[in-house]
Amino acid sequence: MLRAPRAVPAWLAHPFRWQRLPVPWTAVARGALCAGPLLGAGIATGHPAPGVLAGLGSMLAGVNDRPGTRRTGIVHIGLPALASALGMLIGASLLAAGAGWWVVPALFAVGYVSGAGSVAGPVSSNAGMQMLATAVLGAGMPLPGAPWAKALYVLAGCLWLLLLRLVVRSPRPAGGALSGERAAVATVFDALAAALGAAGGPDAEPARRRLTAALDRADEALRLRRLTGRLLRRPARTEELLLGERFAAATSLCEASVALLWEGRPLPSRVAESPRRFAEALRTGTSPGRLSAPETSTAGRGAFDQALLDAVVAFDRREPTPVRPAAEAKPGLLPTARAALRTLGGRPRPGRGPFGPAGQDYGLRVAVCIAASAAVALALRAQHWYWLPATVTFLVKPDLGPLFSRTVNRFAGTVAGVLVFAGAGLLLTGSWWPALMAGAGGALLPFATRHFALQTVAITVMVLSFVHVSGSPEAAGERLVDTSIACGIVLVVGHLPRLADPRRRVGQRVTAALRATERFLRHVLESAPGADPTERLALRRAAYRALGEARAAAETAAAELLAARDRNPDWLTVVTAAERIVDAATACAVRLDHGARRPSVAEAERLCRALAAMADALEDPRGGGTPVPAPELGPVPDCATLTDVAAELERIRGYAGAGG
Repeated sequence: MLRAPRAVPAWLAHPFRWQRLPVPWTAVARGALCAGPLLGAGIATGHPAPGVLAGLGSMLAGVNDRPGTRRTGIVHIGLPALASALGMLIGASLLAAGAGWWVVPALFAVGYVSGAGSVAGPVSSNAGMQMLATAVLGAGMPLPGAPWAKALYVLAGCLWLLLLRLVVRSPRPAGGALSGERAAVATVFDALAAALGAAGGPDAEPARRRLTAALDRADEALRLRRLTGRLLRRPARTEELLLGERFAAATSLCEASVALLWEGRPLPSRVAESPRRFAEALRTGTSPGRLSAPETSTAGRGAFDQALLDAVVAFDRREPTPVRPAAEAKPGLLPTARAALRTLGGRPRPGRGPFGPAGQDYGLRVAVCIAASAAVALALRAQHWYWLPATVTFLVKPDLGPLFSRTVNRFAGTVAGVLVFAGAGLLLTGSWWPALMAGAGGALLPFATRHFALQTVAITVMVLSFVHVSGSPEAAGERLVDTSIACGIVLVVGHLPRLADPRRRVGQRVTAALRATERFLRHVLESAPGADPTERLALRRAAYRALGEARAAAETAAAELLAARDRNPDWLTVVTAAERIVDAATACAVRLDHGARRPSVAEAERLCRALAAMADALEDPRGGGTPVPAPELGPVPDCATLTDVAAELERIRGYAGAGG
């Protein structure tokens, strides 16, 4: 009797995952003009060390050169650039002081700060990783120059890429100074059209997640635009206010569309056509034209068509709605700057700070791996020890993907990069060929975001170019040995029980998502009829954002080599059920707005308390890792607005107290 083949384990399949993304040709052009020309300038002027350091800074900045508006690009590249310069200052100071073995505890401290700070958000995570990388390279690469000068060269390389980001941009057909923000809002309408087209099918929930991600990116871009204006003490322009109103219309339209998706019925193609017209109108600056005729067959469809009419009004308006005087008050400079950093650097939540459980675990994991790798490297070769801990830096960050997947791809990418560089050395002659290779690696880097192995190839080629120019042409063979040792250290140290507990690393994100879901549900069930929907929309976006972070963490934990699935809840099932609670609560809000019976205070409180208790069950484990069983929900409320919510709460209760 033949047995059915077993599915490939997630930890084994993850290294082969490949992202399908469009080719960012303008970023490719910026990459080609980045590290290669800077390294070539150093060779041409007879000062290779500044060229190496500037090229290194531009390479690190190129890793952060992702799609977005100019302002998001400034923050995504600028904040890690400052951290890179600080790391180089620390590392070069250790080298100048002849720290020797004292570099091990010093890197332990830098590694702890790098890992602990990564919990604040993706920008701070990249900044921490690059600060640690430049600290290792500054302490290990024997380049001439004062520490402050080396830090300035690295910062100059980062700023060169940032300048290219502002100059070398994709042509925009319309929008002027707001072209990037317009494109972000237009993407929301495109994602909305795709979600409506997927209604009633298996792709409905993934399409809703993509819509939520587009909303978050547009919201980020517009808020950063407003905060920049406040920092410059510049009043908002008419086109900025109009774009904000159109984004608000898109948000309301998205809420109504979630109710349509929740109904689970396929929609006519003309329903998805209207958001596409809005997207085209934003990109071209024209009118959206005639839209589909309204229909009120269900509460969700009625709400959608009402939001559609409101969006038409917002697009036809040529002057913004007058703002209440209280909303025109400008906050102080320091609070506005803090708000700008929180917009892209991450929003602190309970337990999510550097001194919370997750921050301590992240910091300890990175610090132990870096210290162990630095000690092994110093024992093996005291003169060229930096490659091993530098490799660990890019592997060990737990928010960047499963360790096993990253180590496999890092080793494969390093081997390929070394072979490419060695082959180029055999075919090319003269002193300029390392600059050509650095330019080729920089051009490949934006495209290489599809897969970590391909990204490693680009970075390896660029770093070997820097090392060759700095006076170590024989270093390629040593890199393979050091990379193998680094992968082994990360696999062993990174999977120690105290440093790889998904309950501490993932559970706090799932708990935060459940609490955000509970706040949104409570607002929906307890708000007065006809209340301003602004707060409700903000709470819904916050809940979806927290759920997105929880889903990413849960998917990473599920693909770890040692996932300890027998001792942990089925995180992905909990997150999926919580997402459906937010969807159901959104549909509930739409029904309430259209005259459905409002739940009693007792019914609403019972559901909200049950969800809060389930978050407590995940947050406060009993007996060394066994979750506290979630409370019984009781009979499902006999109310059309609550039945769906109660059903999803039962799903969470079934998974909150047992392994999946």
